[in-house]
Amino acid sequence: MQKVYLLYHIRDKGAEDEDTKDIGTYSSYELAEAAKNRIKDKPGFIDHPNGFYIDEYIIDKDYWADGFHD
Repeated sequence: MQKVYLLYHIRDKGAEDEDTKDIGTYSSYELAEAAKNRIKDKPGFIDHPNGFYIDEYIIDKDYWADGFHD
């Protein structure tokens, strides 16, 4: 089972408004964390240090297979 790690950043702009940036996809959690450390002091990111997230995904697996409801 092969996994990848998606690093992204969410800036909460209030009132159900978010600005999401996909930063990169990495072959290990450690590489995703290293990427976060490289950019966390860059403009925009430095002002929102708690907006970083790393999610693990299994390759060739369906996500949201049952759909979603608003």
